[in-house]
Amino acid sequence: MTGLVHGAGTVADRSRSPAPLARRVIPRRLTVSEEPWVLALRALGLGDVLVAVPALRALRTAFPDHRVVLAAPSELRPLAARIGGIDLLAVRDLDRPLPRCAPATAVNLHGAGPRSSELLAALSPARRIGHRGPGWPGPEWVEDMPERERWCRLLREHGIAADAGDFRLRAPDDPGPAPGAVVVHPGAAFPSKRWPAERFAEVVRWLLDRGERVVLTGTGAERNLTARVAALAGLPPECDLAGRTDLDVLVCLVAHARHVLCGDTGTAHLSYAFGVPSTVLFGPVPARRWGPPVGGPHRALSADELRHGDPFGAVPDPALLGVPAAAVLRVLAEQLIDGENGRVYHLL
Repeated sequence: MTGLVHGAGTVADRSRSPAPLARRVIPRRLTVSEEPWVLALRALGLGDVLVAVPALRALRTAFPDHRVVLAAPSELRPLAARIGGIDLLAVRDLDRPLPRCAPATAVNLHGAGPRSSELLAALSPARRIGHRGPGWPGPEWVEDMPERERWCRLLREHGIAADAGDFRLRAPDDPGPAPGAVVVHPGAAFPSKRWPAERFAEVVRWLLDRGERVVLTGTGAERNLTARVAALAGLPPECDLAGRTDLDVLVCLVAHARHVLCGDTGTAHLSYAFGVPSTVLFGPVPARRWGPPVGGPHRALSADELRHGDPFGAVPDPALLGVPAAAVLRVLAEQLIDGENGRVYHLL
């Protein structure tokens, strides 16, 4: 078993400038309009939508005379605006039907399961874009491939040009509450993706000893976790922003950060979207699927780059636990102190 730090090579950033910001947000009750529209379903979280940015941009380009609508949770509206030319239909989950208003084209960016396909098919779209399944033409689902490429491949198989490198978002002008800080995000949606609080605290102490400004981020439900990290590290409570930032503020924090340290979370994907240097700890899902794009100032650390464990597990994954604090400190020293951004690192 070989540990891995998956990092940037010499490939140039292929992302393009985003389209102008959208100004419309669609209410849940859609009304029939003569304006043709495309509905893309991605009723998932922050990171899930960010990996779909290239595909959404491709849809915007492919349907210049259509309204392009993303069905996703309402709190992701700031992202819909930054993608450019995308409206949002607030959809929390797949437990209830979508509004009855037939789109010209329905695009399943949610997955390949029957529920998402059924919800979109019930709208009777004139055209269906998705993976192959009952009533849906398209490519077979391939499990092990990068997520940005997965959705671009899907569109290309349906005759729509798509570039997985078109993932960058325009940074907000607002510098947020802590410009130039190292943003540390200890939490994750499930315990399997949470590196131990004690190790985060060791890294935060190291950063503070070197004069770095550090802030912690997290959800309201993660306040106990971030408070523990802050207490162990000797970080002042006012630097713990968990539960005090909505997505707009988090976007500003990450976009203007000096560095981001976190697990495989939506915060990591924000660092990729804004090109902010980051160190991301992986397990149980491998970096080759959900990790940073090649060519950016990012490092993805894992003790086992081949492992694919349970992403919903109740305990930290072995690939994550196998990353020692010393390895993170070594990578941070090379990035923050030496400015090293072009190597691929391997843990021993």
